[in-house]
Amino acid sequence: MASNISALCLSFIFFFSLLSIFPSSITSLTFSLSRFHTNPSQDSYQNLNSLVSSSLTRALHIKNPQTKTTTTTTTTTNISSHSYGGYSISLSFGTPPQIIPFILDTGSHLVWFPCTNHYQCKYCSSSKIPSFIPKLSSSSRLLGCQNPKCSWIHHESIQCRDCNDEPLATSKNCTQICPSYLVLYGSGLTEGIALSETLNLPNRIIPNFLVGCSVLSSRQPAGIAGFGRGKTSLPSQLNLDKFSYCLLSHKFDDTTRTSSLILDNGSSHSDKKTTGLTYTPFVNNPSVAERNAFSVYYYVGLRRITVGGQRVRVWYKYLTLDRDGNGGTIVDSGTTFTFMVPELFEPLADEFVSQMVKNRNYTRALGAEALTGLRPCFDVPGEKVASFPELKLHFMGGAEVTLPVENYFAVVGEGSAVCLTVVTDREASGGPSIILGNFQMQNYYVEYDLRNQRLGFKQQLCK
Repeated sequence: MASNISALCLSFIFFFSLLSIFPSSITSLTFSLSRFHTNPSQDSYQNLNSLVSSSLTRALHIKNPQTKTTTTTTTTTNISSHSYGGYSISLSFGTPPQIIPFILDTGSHLVWFPCTNHYQCKYCSSSKIPSFIPKLSSSSRLLGCQNPKCSWIHHESIQCRDCNDEPLATSKNCTQICPSYLVLYGSGLTEGIALSETLNLPNRIIPNFLVGCSVLSSRQPAGIAGFGRGKTSLPSQLNLDKFSYCLLSHKFDDTTRTSSLILDNGSSHSDKKTTGLTYTPFVNNPSVAERNAFSVYYYVGLRRITVGGQRVRVWYKYLTLDRDGNGGTIVDSGTTFTFMVPELFEPLADEFVSQMVKNRNYTRALGAEALTGLRPCFDVPGEKVASFPELKLHFMGGAEVTLPVENYFAVVGEGSAVCLTVVTDREASGGPSIILGNFQMQNYYVEYDLRNQRLGFKQQLCK
């Protein structure tokens, strides 16, 4: 990771070109969601291995995040699915509007897009990543250093060295821009400066929206729309009461099929539960100054896990948050396969092995485990109807989720084996004990009720 940062910083000269590209001078919104895929592999073993690696890398970042950096409105947009295991939405910024794809990410809070004709992305398989061009927008403005929103990105007192010490209201001659940001995402990063820009929604226009203009990135297939709890996130800037989505089933390929993301601001019945949904309350992480990034995550109270009706015996302390903010469970749309710390994963894997091998007479597919990085895997040669133990998650408040088999087992090779789609890593210390990924959320309607601080969900076919 350090070498990537160094390489990007050496190219930071492109930042100076930004200074010349700017002119001197209550209803629901629904969007389409699509899966994001880059460099799709025809080899299912290789593809799964890549997704295991990206899920683990993201888990390491989430557990140890590093950053240097009243009307009623309901809007609906499409969500698209992609081969690298993520989901994207398209948003319109600028005057006139420019439409840019963004990865939907509930595990981060900054909204940023690839920016300018000089945008560079290292280790990106696609050279045709759409970029926003600020000089083509009459509403683009560089964010000033003394703008209060500058501190939203940097989380600390910003020293505007080129400005007077007077309060903002009297510092009319200050021209210093907000310092550049550097955000790490586990497997990649992005670097840029903050803009004040117009966000164009289907039935609403939001001026002065804080958005990142990134000119350098690593391993980022598109911009990112942060939906976490931070001030810079899209839900926070739009002052949403709730947002919800339904994720298409994973085929690990690019598809033209889409599902929906709904942004709800000021619903007339915002205190009422949505019909058919089961709810569990969000859990607050203890305020830990040195771990401010943890406050971005959506924590839920997972109380126990059962496999085939048998309770998985785990240490309860890993399911709860300690005084340092470690432990607990978060929901993260940017992670593909669910992550568990070894103390939780090993008992879960052992229970599956016990029930699959001892009770159902399946054998371990060690070759598939070596090729995919997933475990345990089981041979199912020629099985037209295979039998699997039920996986159920039990949450605070009595909410229960019985996952369909395709949400926790993946078919590999020519269909001769299946593997549990949960990952672990002994080097991942601190942070959340469980990161619920989007593979486990496919074909679920998920509602983030921000006003009432709860997560709602129900199984349904997303389309």
